[in-house]
Amino acid sequence: MAWHYAPMQGSAHPTFDPLAGLRSAAAAREAAGLRRYLVPRAAGEATLDLASNDYLGLSGDARLAEAAAAAARVWGTGATGSRLVTGSTALHAELEAELAEFTGAAAALVFSSGYLANLAAVTALAGALSGDGVLIVSDERNHASLVDACRLARRPGVRLLVTSHGDAAAVAAALAAREERAAIVVTDAVFSVSGDVAPVAALHTAARSHGALLVVDEAHSFGVLGAGGRGACHDAGIAAAPDLVRTVTLSKSLAGQGGAVLAAAEVTQTLVDTGRGFIFDTGLAPPSAGAALAALRVLRTDPGLPCRARQAAARLAAAAAELGLTVTAPAAAVTAVVLGDPREALAAQRGCAECGVRVGCFRPPSVPAGQACLRLTGRATLTEKDISVASRALAVARDRCHHCRNTAQAGRNTP
Repeated sequence: MAWHYAPMQGSAHPTFDPLAGLRSAAAAREAAGLRRYLVPRAAGEATLDLASNDYLGLSGDARLAEAAAAAARVWGTGATGSRLVTGSTALHAELEAELAEFTGAAAALVFSSGYLANLAAVTALAGALSGDGVLIVSDERNHASLVDACRLARRPGVRLLVTSHGDAAAVAAALAAREERAAIVVTDAVFSVSGDVAPVAALHTAARSHGALLVVDEAHSFGVLGAGGRGACHDAGIAAAPDLVRTVTLSKSLAGQGGAVLAAAEVTQTLVDTGRGFIFDTGLAPPSAGAALAALRVLRTDPGLPCRARQAAARLAAAAAELGLTVTAPAAAVTAVVLGDPREALAAQRGCAECGVRVGCFRPPSVPAGQACLRLTGRATLTEKDISVASRALAVARDRCHHCRNTAQAGRNTP
């Protein structure tokens, strides 16, 4: 039997249908090229994947699969509870110890996602320091998880200031002018769409000079930058700094699931005590922990993987540039082909798909208005044949984008 919406008698708004309102909003997004759809991948499909964050090409590695299966056999398929109840196992502790040792951190704390690691780190630190007043300084292009973390951290005594992208001088000026006693500087290490690297050394100098903590999300630099993939902060020589807090994801270079905070013991203990994203969330599933630990060990034994991922991204960017496309210079494993209009970006993505190449399509609010783009990710296992296939697909994408633009222009010129 069909269910029909009908407001209750006596309602102050008897004619409003909320589902009709949602349909109207969805139609507006469709017209603007901003609808999003789930497209399930088929097992074993032959598509060349340039959309994933599997930077080291380890997602299908048999060593990781066996480690995940072994963890499931020993610990079960789920953590069974929060980390403070039953969700911490010896495997989690082993993973935390090896992450800390590999990255040069004093301690590590594992979460069920990198998103939660960011939420917990920023909100718990701001909350713990809020009695002294806290200024949070955030880069304008930070990832949504950092943006949300900063928003959630706002409370009496906590102020948020957003600075221009990659501007260490603006951060230093904001810290110097603050009235609050405490401060936290928040930035991505590698920005997830444009692929550029934050000036982490200069940001750390500014933070230390003004008594602030620096929180750096290394989601897109861990496993790609630094000696053996130890990250941008390690590359900058600040990994062991006690006033540095790093977050990493286990779902990109380590080809698993989960996240972690790398920091001084005082920081990780604060998260255990007060981090809502840690206290109230079920722990990382043991198979994911096992897979991440295996990936970390693969990275140790093959430290050339990060360089190969960066080289692949550079070759993809060069191929796009040769076709006359506007492309960002990849500092790590990400490059973006900037197209501007969301509808043109969608047309270009479809052109790539028809050539058997999967690429990311980023549109507002993931990127600023007018900056819709295709995102291409390098992978350590890409071959020269893959680069040639990608180049042919990008040529088709370019032509589809031009056709979409010309069609739209003709429509505007029709009386």
